[in-house]
Amino acid sequence: MAGGDREENFDVVVVGGGPSGSTTAALVARQGHRVLLLERDHHPRYQIGESLLPATVHGVCRILGVADELADAGFPRKRGGTFKWGASPEPWDFSFALSPRMAGPTSYAYQVERARFDEILLRNAAAEGAEVREGCAVRRVLTEGDRVVGVEYTDPGGADVVVRARHTIDASGNTSRLHREVGGPRQYSPHFRNIAVFGYFAGGRRLPSPNSGNIFSVAFDEGWIWYIPLRDDLTSVGVVLAADRAGDVQADPERGWLAAIDRCPIVAEMLAGTPRATEAPYDRIRVRKDYSYDKEAFWRPGMALVGDAACFIDPVFSSGVHLATYSGLLAARSLNSALAGDLPEDLAFGEFEARYRREFGLFHEFLVAFYDLHQERDSYFWNAKRITGAQASESEAFVELVGGIASGDSGVRVPAGGLAEAVAAAADGGEDANPLLRAKVVSASLQEGAQLQALAELGEDSGPQTPLFQGGLVPSADGLRWARPAG
Repeated sequence: MAGGDREENFDVVVVGGGPSGSTTAALVARQGHRVLLLERDHHPRYQIGESLLPATVHGVCRILGVADELADAGFPRKRGGTFKWGASPEPWDFSFALSPRMAGPTSYAYQVERARFDEILLRNAAAEGAEVREGCAVRRVLTEGDRVVGVEYTDPGGADVVVRARHTIDASGNTSRLHREVGGPRQYSPHFRNIAVFGYFAGGRRLPSPNSGNIFSVAFDEGWIWYIPLRDDLTSVGVVLAADRAGDVQADPERGWLAAIDRCPIVAEMLAGTPRATEAPYDRIRVRKDYSYDKEAFWRPGMALVGDAACFIDPVFSSGVHLATYSGLLAARSLNSALAGDLPEDLAFGEFEARYRREFGLFHEFLVAFYDLHQERDSYFWNAKRITGAQASESEAFVELVGGIASGDSGVRVPAGGLAEAVAAAADGGEDANPLLRAKVVSASLQEGAQLQALAELGEDSGPQTPLFQGGLVPSADGLRWARPAG
C-alpha cells in the first residue's frame, strides 16, 4: 500500500454525501462508531431526482430524526401522482389516500430541491457524530488480500491522505469510479436503454387542487415526460426517450428538449408563456443516458455499494431517493452489527444485499410491463396480477405478501390512521382503483413506508419481527442493527 502525506484510522469511511451516504454515516455514528464521510463537492450542490416517496419521508427520515426539519422546509406536498399513460385519453391519479376513510397523517411525500434536501441529511450526519469533509476527491480503494481496508483521497489543499477503515461504503452515485471494486462492471438493463434530457421552467400551470403538488407523468409517441412542481416559480421538466430516438437530443440538448415538449400538447399547454429558469443551478440543460443498471454483487469483504453506486432504475415511480435512503439504512444495520461483533460480516451484509436487490427487482419487474405505452388501462391491472403470480383477485394480489410482503422493518402494528390503512383500503377500490395501486412494486413500496414509519414511531413497541427470507435476519428493536429472529 502506497503511503500518502498522512494516514488516519476510522471504523467506517463513507465515500459520497448524497442521501445514501448521509443516511449510512448518520446511523452508524449514532451507535458510537468512528465514521468519516468524504464528499467531492461542497454542499449545497445540484442533483436531479426531486420527487420523494412516503417510505423516505415517514420512514427513513423519521428514523434519521429529520422529519420535522423537512416539514418546516416548505417543500410542496406530494399526495400521489397523476399519469397520462397507456391508451386512455384522459389522465388518471395515483393517490396515497383515495377516499376520506383512507386519509391519514402520512399519506403524502414531498417534492424537494435536492440541494436543500441533501444538505439537511448531510448536516444531520455531522450532528450525529460523523466527521464530514467536503472538497475531498477519493482516488482509489486500498486492499489487502481479498479485503478492502480503506481509501486514498486528496484533500482541498492537495495533500494525499490514506484512510484505513474496517469498512468502506461507496455512496458516490452514478458517476462512481470505485464501484468496479465490487461485482465487476455495471449490467445495463436491455429494457431501459433510454436517454433523459431535463431542465427547469420559472413556473408553469399546476394540476387542480388537491393534486397541485403531484408529479405529472405523461407518455407520448416518443417516450414520456415528467413534470414536477418544486416551487410556485420552479418546475422540473424531463423528457425520457428511447436511445434510437435520441439523435436530436445528443446533437443539441436544449433544442431537442424544447422540441420534444412542444410535441407533447398537454405539457406544452401547461408551460405556455412560461420562461425558462435563469437562476443557477436551474439554468442548465442536462442529459443522462443508459441509466438503468445493477451489478452482480453489492458487497465484498470490507466494502459495500449503496444508492446509485450499486443500481438505478428508470424514474417513472420516483424510486431513486427511496432506494438510496433505504439502502443506506440496510447498510447501517449491517455495519453496526458487524462492528459490534453481534453477527459475522458475511451474514450481516448478505441480508443487506438480499433486501436491497429485492427492492430494486420489484421496480424493475413491474416497469418492464408498464413500459408498454399502448395498453388499455385494464391491461395494466392484468399485468399487475401476472407479475405477482397471485391465483386470487387482483385486489388480493395487491396485498399479497412477498415473504410476508413486509420488509421485516416492523410487524403488523401500524399507527392508527397511518399509511398502512390507506394502502390496504386502496386495494379494495374496485374497478375505479388506479392500476398502479394493484401492482406488486407499488404495494411493496408503500408497505415499506408503513413498516418503516411504525418502527420509527413505535420503536420497541412496533411488534415482533418476521424475517423477509427463510433463515434470514430481522431488524433490532431500535432499527439500527440486525438480529436473529426470536425462537
